[in-house]
Amino acid sequence: MVVFEKTKGLTDNQLHYCPGCTHGIIHRLVAEALEELGVTGKTIGIASVGCSVFSYNYFNCDMIQAAHGRAPAVATGAKRANPDNIVFTYQGDGDLAAIGTAETVHSAARNENITVIFVNNAIYGMTGGQMAPTTLPKQITQTSPYGRDVTVVGYPVKVCEMLSQVEGASYLERVAVNNVKNIRKAKQAIKHAFQNQIEGKGFSLIEVLSTCPTNWGLSPKEALKWLEENMETHYPLGVYKDKYKEEK
Repeated sequence: MVVFEKTKGLTDNQLHYCPGCTHGIIHRLVAEALEELGVTGKTIGIASVGCSVFSYNYFNCDMIQAAHGRAPAVATGAKRANPDNIVFTYQGDGDLAAIGTAETVHSAARNENITVIFVNNAIYGMTGGQMAPTTLPKQITQTSPYGRDVTVVGYPVKVCEMLSQVEGASYLERVAVNNVKNIRKAKQAIKHAFQNQIEGKGFSLIEVLSTCPTNWGLSPKEALKWLEENMETHYPLGVYKDKYKEEK
């Protein structure tokens, strides 16, 4: 009897992420959800630009590489051309909430029947740890060595809160992957988002609070604690919109 085995939704390629980075956990949750729903074989993933740029090597489904920030636009084209396929984007905060803000907002406004996996680690990871749209007030980064000064650069962009005001968006939830309890909730949210797409319910976005020990300057263990004590305070977990559940 098989007690545990690696999901078939991931390839056997070794992940390139830094030690303690939680991208690997999120990859697994996405892959498990697709496998359990029986749709891996008809899924198209859209890889973004950022730390997850090589995600096309890891997901065991068809993948398309999008230009920086344009993943929702590419996903829209893929889904409209092949409505029976399951289409998802996998994006970081720099890709989605900076250069890709317009694509994200307008895909939600049109209620495109796609699933967006949004990884928020509050920093630009791939390019060396610069301040991101999601960087917390007073958070130190390579480009905010004295901490983010909101009087100069403004406040962090809260994606779920912002999109909850977009009439077209169907399902928005913020989760985290810093402990077992939160990982289980994250899995449920991701699976629910894909189920919504299967049922034709429209745009779903799951925001996942993630760690970046390397650019935060912390150990993997310290990073998990920092996420809980700082990110979860500024970015509260929970469902921000579930249109079909609200209509019942």
